[in-house]
Amino acid sequence: MKKLIPFILLALFSGTIEAQKHTPIPHGMVYGQKPDTTVMMPASKLEDFMGKKTRITTAIAGKVIRVTKPNGGWFELDAGKGRVIAAHFYNAGVSIPKELAGRTVIISGIAAKQFIADDLQHLAGDTVSGKKQHKVKTDPKRVVTFEVKGLVVDK
Repeated sequence: MKKLIPFILLALFSGTIEAQKHTPIPHGMVYGQKPDTTVMMPASKLEDFMGKKTRITTAIAGKVIRVTKPNGGWFELDAGKGRVIAAHFYNAGVSIPKELAGRTVIISGIAAKQFIADDLQHLAGDTVSGKKQHKVKTDPKRVVTFEVKGLVVDK
């Protein structure tokens, strides 16, 4: 009997710890600052809304595809039509759980389009002016990046 009691206690505590590891993320959980949802739009409309602007401050709602780096808050958001928004937190001290994948979230921050100097602007004053010396390879699925200031779990 004396040997059985520690075994039972060990089984009870390990079951409690295991249950705590897999707790679901509650609706309304906030990471970073609480997002302002007054100007919120679906992630699929972000690129069209930006038009020719390279950066805008906004809030978007979308589904998290995967969490790439939990520490620092790096994740990918579905932008519709096979496109992906690469997002990361402005504050590198924010950690997000991997279980966020598949959940719908509302994020606020700064959206920016990819900028590529394909006309050699970064080499201004080069002796071979007017000629493109390299081919620009951009991934059409990753056009917009998002610097997140706040995230709230929606669904």
